[in-house]
Amino acid sequence: MKKVCVVIPAYNEENKIGEVVERINKTGEVEEIIVVDDGSKDSTSLEAEKKGATVLKHPKNLGKGRALLTGFKYAIEKGYESIITMDGDGQHLPEEIPSFLKVADKADIIVGSRMQKPEGMPPIRLFTNLLTSLLTSLLAGKKIKDSQSGFRLIKTHVLKNLSLTATKFDIESEILIKAGKKGYRIMEIPITTVYFPDSIKRSKISPLRDTLRFIYLIWRNL
Repeated sequence: MKKVCVVIPAYNEENKIGEVVERINKTGEVEEIIVVDDGSKDSTSLEAEKKGATVLKHPKNLGKGRALLTGFKYAIEKGYESIITMDGDGQHLPEEIPSFLKVADKADIIVGSRMQKPEGMPPIRLFTNLLTSLLTSLLAGKKIKDSQSGFRLIKTHVLKNLSLTATKFDIESEILIKAGKKGYRIMEIPITTVYFPDSIKRSKISPLRDTLRFIYLIWRNL
């Protein structure tokens, strides 16, 4: 089996995606970087390809969940053992990838937690994260401090055994809930909290709509 790839769901990230891919390559830790262009209207695909990423394209915007599922399917078919998921907007530091790989044999899912030092996280994001993490922990049967973190290492044998249906940001909680229920090992490691001055403005999360999706996810998994 091939060891590790990175899957990055991206939507209109032409300003950052090239830099993110380049910095991941510089770590020398992964065999392939897979950018799933989720119907971008800019040059996200071109910028990622220029830096050496494999680009998978959706003809229209389907949501982060669908983009991740496309990346997961590709990685599983290519025979990867582990997938590292990251965002394409620069909020995750590629230089922290080795921290996940150092403990990769200790768990089936490793979540990068921002909650050890959440300074800089917008207050509304901090509140919703605390709430969703509490509910996710109760359903997963495992205390998880940062259930909304998209910086993770996931073993592909876990994904093969999960029936994932979420199409938006709720996929991150769905993975943890369903993996926890099946008894997979979940652990967290600290990562750096990176937020830009216009993070809320740039965010693709809709507080009301995505909160309702999360509530529906919880109801389905009760």
